Amino acid sequence: MTDEPPVTLAHRVPELGALELLIAVARHGSMGGAARELGISQPAASSRIRSVERQLGVSLFDRSPSGSRPTEAGALVTDWARRIMEAAEAFDAGAQALRDRRDSRLRVAASMTIAEYLLPGWLIALRTARPDTAVSLLAGNSGAVAARLLGGEADLGFVEGLAVPAGLDGTVIGRDRLVVVVAPAHAWSGRRTALTPTELAATPLILREEGSGTRQVLDAALASYGGLAEPLLELSSTTAVKAAVVSGAGPSVLSELAVGEELAARRLLEVEVAGIRLRRDLRAVWPTGHRPSGPARELLSLTRVTPCCRATRCCSPPDCW
Repeated sequence: MTDEPPVTLAHRVPELGALELLIAVARHGSMGGAARELGISQPAASSRIRSVERQLGVSLFDRSPSGSRPTEAGALVTDWARRIMEAAEAFDAGAQALRDRRDSRLRVAASMTIAEYLLPGWLIALRTARPDTAVSLLAGNSGAVAARLLGGEADLGFVEGLAVPAGLDGTVIGRDRLVVVVAPAHAWSGRRTALTPTELAATPLILREEGSGTRQVLDAALASYGGLAEPLLELSSTTAVKAAVVSGAGPSVLSELAVGEELAARRLLEVEVAGIRLRRDLRAVWPTGHRPSGPARELLSLTRVTPCCRATRCCSPPDCW
Protein backbone atom coordinates (compact mmCIF):
# COMPACT_ATOMS: atom_id res chain seq x y z
CA MET A 1 0.00 0.00 0.00
CA THR A 2 1.06 3.61 -0.53
CA ASP A 3 0.20 6.80 1.28
CA GLU A 4 0.40 8.86 -1.93
CA PRO A 5 -2.93 10.40 -2.96
CA PRO A 6 -4.52 8.92 -6.12
CA VAL A 7 -4.03 10.76 -9.39
CA THR A 8 -7.43 12.10 -10.38
CA LEU A 9 -9.03 11.73 -13.80
CA ALA A 10 -8.56 15.47 -14.38
CA HIS A 11 -4.78 14.92 -14.22
CA ARG A 12 -4.81 11.84 -16.47
CA VAL A 13 -7.10 13.13 -19.25
CA PRO A 14 -6.23 16.17 -21.41
CA GLU A 15 -8.45 19.23 -20.98
CA LEU A 16 -11.13 20.05 -23.56
CA GLY A 17 -9.07 22.81 -25.18
CA ALA A 18 -6.24 20.35 -25.88
CA LEU A 19 -8.64 17.78 -27.33
CA GLU A 20 -10.19 20.46 -29.55
CA LEU A 21 -6.71 21.31 -30.85
CA LEU A 22 -5.90 17.64 -31.42
CA ILE A 23 -9.01 17.21 -33.58
CA ALA A 24 -8.22 20.41 -35.52
CA VAL A 25 -4.65 19.24 -36.31
CA ALA A 26 -5.97 15.91 -37.59
CA ARG A 27 -8.58 17.67 -39.74
CA HIS A 28 -6.20 20.24 -41.28
CA GLY A 29 -3.17 17.97 -41.49
CA SER A 30 -1.00 20.78 -40.12
CA MET A 31 -0.21 22.65 -36.95
CA GLY A 32 -0.47 25.97 -38.76
CA GLY A 33 -4.00 25.32 -40.06
CA ALA A 34 -5.22 24.20 -36.64
CA ALA A 35 -3.59 27.20 -34.96
CA ARG A 36 -5.30 29.64 -37.35
CA GLU A 37 -8.70 28.02 -36.78
CA LEU A 38 -8.39 28.29 -33.01
CA GLY A 39 -6.79 31.73 -32.98
CA ILE A 40 -3.45 30.77 -31.42
CA SER A 41 0.12 30.83 -32.69
CA GLN A 42 1.69 27.81 -34.40
CA PRO A 43 4.43 27.50 -31.72
CA ALA A 44 1.73 27.50 -29.02
CA ALA A 45 -0.17 24.77 -30.88
CA SER A 46 2.97 22.63 -31.26
CA SER A 47 3.85 23.10 -27.59
CA ARG A 48 0.37 22.08 -26.50
CA ILE A 49 0.38 18.93 -28.64
CA ARG A 50 3.76 17.93 -27.20
CA SER A 51 2.33 18.45 -23.71
CA VAL A 52 -0.56 16.10 -24.51
CA GLU A 53 1.87 13.49 -25.87
CA ARG A 54 3.87 13.64 -22.65
CA GLN A 55 0.69 13.38 -20.57
CA LEU A 56 -0.54 10.29 -22.49
CA GLY A 57 2.89 8.77 -22.99
CA VAL A 58 2.43 8.18 -26.74
CA SER A 59 3.35 9.96 -29.96
CA LEU A 60 0.26 11.37 -31.67
CA PHE A 61 1.60 12.90 -34.91
CA ASP A 62 4.33 12.27 -37.44
CA ARG A 63 5.68 15.72 -38.25
CA SER A 64 7.25 16.60 -41.59
CA PRO A 65 7.76 19.71 -43.74
CA SER A 66 4.54 18.82 -45.58
CA GLY A 67 2.40 18.69 -42.43
CA SER A 68 1.38 16.58 -39.45
CA ARG A 69 -0.22 13.16 -39.89
CA PRO A 70 -1.74 11.18 -36.99
CA THR A 71 0.16 8.10 -35.90
CA GLU A 72 -1.81 4.91 -35.38
CA ALA A 73 -2.17 5.83 -31.70
CA GLY A 74 -2.95 9.44 -32.69
CA ALA A 75 -5.83 8.36 -34.94
CA LEU A 76 -7.30 6.31 -32.10
CA VAL A 77 -6.91 9.11 -29.54
CA THR A 78 -8.43 11.62 -31.99
CA ASP A 79 -11.48 9.40 -32.40
CA TRP A 80 -11.87 9.22 -28.62
CA ALA A 81 -11.43 12.99 -28.41
CA ARG A 82 -14.32 13.50 -30.88
CA ARG A 83 -16.63 11.45 -28.65
CA ILE A 84 -15.60 13.48 -25.60
CA MET A 85 -16.22 16.74 -27.46
CA GLU A 86 -19.66 15.52 -28.58
CA ALA A 87 -20.48 14.73 -24.95
CA ALA A 88 -19.18 18.16 -23.88
CA GLU A 89 -21.36 19.86 -26.50
CA ALA A 90 -24.39 17.92 -25.22
CA PHE A 91 -23.47 18.97 -21.67
CA ASP A 92 -23.21 22.62 -22.74
CA ALA A 93 -26.55 22.46 -24.58
CA GLY A 94 -28.20 20.97 -21.50
CA ALA A 95 -26.75 23.64 -19.24
CA GLN A 96 -27.98 26.34 -21.62
CA ALA A 97 -31.45 24.78 -21.57
CA LEU A 98 -31.43 24.95 -17.76
CA ARG A 99 -30.40 28.61 -17.90
CA ASP A 100 -33.14 29.36 -20.43
CA ARG A 101 -35.67 27.60 -18.22
CA ARG A 102 -34.51 29.55 -15.18
CA ASP A 103 -34.60 32.83 -17.07
CA SER A 104 -38.10 32.18 -18.47
CA ARG A 105 -39.76 32.72 -15.09
CA LEU A 106 -39.35 34.84 -11.99
CA ARG A 107 -41.18 34.29 -8.70
CA VAL A 108 -41.31 37.40 -6.53
CA ALA A 109 -42.61 37.62 -2.96
CA ALA A 110 -43.19 41.08 -1.53
CA SER A 111 -44.66 42.71 1.55
CA MET A 112 -47.91 44.51 0.92
CA THR A 113 -46.68 48.11 0.75
CA ILE A 114 -43.89 47.30 -1.69
CA ALA A 115 -46.16 45.01 -3.74
CA GLU A 116 -48.85 47.67 -4.09
CA TYR A 117 -46.85 50.86 -4.50
CA LEU A 118 -43.35 50.05 -5.81
CA LEU A 119 -43.23 46.71 -7.59
CA PRO A 120 -45.61 47.59 -10.45
CA GLY A 121 -43.15 50.16 -11.81
CA TRP A 122 -40.18 47.85 -11.41
CA LEU A 123 -42.00 44.98 -13.14
CA ILE A 124 -42.99 47.20 -16.07
CA ALA A 125 -39.31 48.09 -16.51
CA LEU A 126 -38.34 44.41 -16.27
CA ARG A 127 -40.95 43.53 -18.88
CA THR A 128 -39.27 45.94 -21.28
CA ALA A 129 -35.85 44.38 -20.66
CA ARG A 130 -37.05 40.74 -20.56
CA PRO A 131 -40.32 40.40 -22.49
CA ASP A 132 -40.11 36.60 -22.46
CA THR A 133 -39.82 36.25 -18.67
CA ALA A 134 -43.08 35.29 -16.94
CA VAL A 135 -43.35 36.92 -13.52
CA SER A 136 -45.54 35.73 -10.66
CA LEU A 137 -46.05 37.90 -7.57
CA LEU A 138 -46.93 36.60 -4.13
CA ALA A 139 -47.94 39.37 -1.73
CA GLY A 140 -48.02 39.00 2.07
CA ASN A 141 -46.50 40.40 5.21
CA SER A 142 -42.74 40.37 5.77
CA GLY A 143 -42.90 37.12 7.74
CA ALA A 144 -44.76 35.39 4.91
CA VAL A 145 -42.20 36.66 2.38
CA ALA A 146 -39.36 35.15 4.42
CA ALA A 147 -41.22 31.83 4.69
CA ARG A 148 -41.77 31.65 0.94
CA LEU A 149 -38.11 32.33 0.20
CA LEU A 150 -36.90 29.76 2.72
CA GLY A 151 -39.42 27.25 1.36
CA GLY A 152 -38.16 27.65 -2.21
CA GLU A 153 -41.42 29.21 -3.39
CA ALA A 154 -39.84 32.51 -4.50
CA ASP A 155 -36.63 33.61 -6.20
CA LEU A 156 -36.47 37.13 -4.77
CA GLY A 157 -38.28 38.89 -1.96
CA PHE A 158 -38.95 42.43 -0.77
CA VAL A 159 -39.66 43.34 2.85
CA GLU A 160 -39.88 46.39 5.05
CA GLY A 161 -38.85 46.34 8.67
CA LEU A 162 -36.04 46.69 11.15
CA ALA A 163 -33.72 43.86 10.08
CA VAL A 164 -33.14 41.10 7.55
CA PRO A 165 -35.24 38.06 8.52
CA ALA A 166 -33.34 35.01 9.83
CA GLY A 167 -31.96 32.75 7.12
CA LEU A 168 -31.88 35.48 4.49
CA ASP A 169 -29.35 37.89 3.04
CA GLY A 170 -30.43 41.27 1.77
CA THR A 171 -29.64 44.79 0.69
CA VAL A 172 -31.37 48.10 1.43
CA ILE A 173 -33.06 49.46 -1.70
CA GLY A 174 -34.85 52.42 -0.14
CA ARG A 175 -36.30 53.95 3.00
CA ASP A 176 -39.83 54.76 4.04
CA ARG A 177 -41.50 57.01 6.61
CA LEU A 178 -44.52 55.94 8.67
CA VAL A 179 -47.13 58.58 9.45
CA VAL A 180 -50.05 58.80 11.86
CA VAL A 181 -53.18 59.50 9.84
CA VAL A 182 -56.80 60.30 10.68
CA ALA A 183 -59.95 61.27 8.82
CA PRO A 184 -60.66 65.05 8.70
CA ALA A 185 -63.49 64.66 11.23
CA HIS A 186 -61.33 62.91 13.84
CA ALA A 187 -60.56 64.78 17.07
CA TRP A 188 -56.83 64.66 16.41
CA SER A 189 -57.18 66.59 13.15
CA GLY A 190 -57.49 69.88 14.99
CA ARG A 191 -54.57 69.38 17.38
CA ARG A 192 -52.18 72.28 17.74
CA THR A 193 -49.55 70.23 19.53
CA ALA A 194 -47.82 67.05 18.48
CA LEU A 195 -48.91 63.70 19.88
CA THR A 196 -46.64 62.24 22.48
CA PRO A 197 -45.41 58.65 22.12
CA THR A 198 -47.31 57.79 25.31
CA GLU A 199 -50.58 59.09 23.83
CA LEU A 200 -50.02 57.14 20.63
CA ALA A 201 -49.18 53.94 22.52
CA ALA A 202 -52.27 54.22 24.70
CA THR A 203 -54.68 54.78 21.78
CA PRO A 204 -56.39 51.81 20.08
CA LEU A 205 -55.33 51.99 16.44
CA ILE A 206 -56.39 50.38 13.18
CA LEU A 207 -53.38 48.20 12.44
CA ARG A 208 -51.92 45.63 10.12
CA GLU A 209 -51.54 42.11 11.50
CA GLU A 210 -48.54 40.97 13.53
CA GLY A 211 -45.66 40.01 11.26
CA SER A 212 -46.08 43.00 8.96
CA GLY A 213 -43.15 45.37 8.59
CA THR A 214 -45.28 48.35 9.64
CA ARG A 215 -46.34 46.61 12.83
CA GLN A 216 -42.75 45.60 13.65
CA VAL A 217 -41.49 49.18 13.38
CA LEU A 218 -44.38 50.56 15.42
CA ASP A 219 -43.98 47.90 18.13
CA ALA A 220 -40.27 48.70 18.45
CA ALA A 221 -40.79 52.49 18.50
CA LEU A 222 -43.39 52.32 21.28
CA ALA A 223 -41.91 49.48 23.34
CA SER A 224 -40.46 51.86 25.94
CA TYR A 225 -43.79 53.73 26.23
CA GLY A 226 -45.86 50.81 27.42
CA GLY A 227 -46.26 49.14 24.04
CA LEU A 228 -49.21 49.27 21.68
CA ALA A 229 -52.73 49.26 23.07
CA GLU A 230 -55.10 46.50 21.97
CA PRO A 231 -55.87 47.27 18.29
CA LEU A 232 -59.17 48.88 17.43
CA LEU A 233 -59.15 46.81 14.24
CA GLU A 234 -56.53 44.42 12.89
CA LEU A 235 -56.60 44.04 9.10
CA SER A 236 -54.47 42.04 6.66
CA SER A 237 -53.91 44.62 3.94
CA THR A 238 -52.79 48.23 3.74
CA THR A 239 -55.72 49.05 1.46
CA ALA A 240 -58.21 47.77 4.04
CA VAL A 241 -56.56 49.75 6.84
CA LYS A 242 -56.56 52.90 4.75
CA ALA A 243 -60.24 52.50 3.82
CA ALA A 244 -61.18 52.08 7.49
CA VAL A 245 -59.32 55.26 8.45
CA VAL A 246 -60.87 57.25 5.59
CA SER A 247 -64.31 56.10 6.76
CA GLY A 248 -63.64 57.62 10.18
CA ALA A 249 -63.28 54.36 12.12
CA GLY A 250 -60.13 55.52 13.87
CA PRO A 251 -56.47 56.52 13.52
CA SER A 252 -53.69 54.42 12.08
CA VAL A 253 -49.99 54.45 11.31
CA LEU A 254 -49.24 53.76 7.65
CA SER A 255 -46.48 54.08 5.11
CA GLU A 256 -46.33 57.49 3.46
CA LEU A 257 -46.10 55.56 0.20
CA ALA A 258 -49.60 54.22 0.84
CA VAL A 259 -51.28 57.47 1.84
CA GLY A 260 -49.55 60.04 -0.36
CA GLU A 261 -52.55 60.57 -2.63
CA GLU A 262 -55.04 60.72 0.26
CA LEU A 263 -52.87 63.28 2.09
CA ALA A 264 -52.58 65.39 -1.05
CA ALA A 265 -56.38 65.30 -1.55
CA ARG A 266 -56.95 65.86 2.22
CA ARG A 267 -59.07 62.73 2.52
CA LEU A 268 -56.61 61.91 5.30
CA LEU A 269 -54.65 64.23 7.55
CA GLU A 270 -51.24 63.60 9.08
CA VAL A 271 -50.85 64.02 12.83
CA GLU A 272 -47.38 64.91 14.02
CA VAL A 273 -45.78 62.73 16.71
CA ALA A 274 -42.89 64.08 18.78
CA GLY A 275 -40.04 62.10 20.23
CA ILE A 276 -39.98 58.98 18.06
CA ARG A 277 -38.59 58.23 14.63
CA LEU A 278 -40.94 56.18 12.49
CA ARG A 279 -38.70 55.22 9.60
CA ARG A 280 -37.85 51.83 8.15
CA ASP A 281 -35.61 50.26 5.56
CA LEU A 282 -37.00 48.65 2.44
CA ARG A 283 -34.96 45.58 1.51
CA ALA A 284 -34.54 43.06 -1.24
CA VAL A 285 -33.90 39.65 0.33
CA TRP A 286 -32.92 36.15 -0.77
CA PRO A 287 -31.86 32.88 0.93
CA THR A 288 -28.44 33.11 2.58
CA GLY A 289 -25.65 32.21 0.16
CA HIS A 290 -27.87 32.33 -2.95
CA ARG A 291 -27.19 35.69 -4.56
CA PRO A 292 -29.87 36.56 -7.17
CA SER A 293 -29.06 35.65 -10.77
CA GLY A 294 -30.79 35.92 -14.14
CA PRO A 295 -34.04 37.92 -14.10
CA ALA A 296 -33.97 38.18 -10.29
CA ARG A 297 -30.64 39.97 -10.48
CA GLU A 298 -31.96 42.26 -13.21
CA LEU A 299 -35.03 43.15 -11.15
CA LEU A 300 -32.78 43.90 -8.19
CA SER A 301 -30.72 46.27 -10.34
CA LEU A 302 -33.90 48.05 -11.47
CA THR A 303 -34.84 48.87 -7.88
CA ARG A 304 -31.66 50.93 -7.64
CA VAL A 305 -32.32 53.13 -10.66
CA THR A 306 -36.11 53.44 -10.76
CA PRO A 307 -37.48 56.38 -8.74
CA CYS A 308 -39.81 55.07 -6.04
CA CYS A 309 -41.26 58.28 -4.65
CA ARG A 310 -45.00 58.71 -4.82
CA ALA A 311 -45.26 61.33 -2.08
CA THR A 312 -43.18 64.30 -1.07
CA ARG A 313 -40.89 62.67 1.47
CA CYS A 314 -41.37 58.95 0.99
CA CYS A 315 -39.10 56.17 -0.13
CA SER A 316 -35.81 57.19 -1.66
CA PRO A 317 -32.71 55.23 -2.71
CA PRO A 318 -30.17 55.25 0.14
CA ASP A 319 -27.61 57.24 -1.83
CA CYS A 320 -30.15 60.06 -2.16
CA TRP A 321 -30.51 60.45 1.61
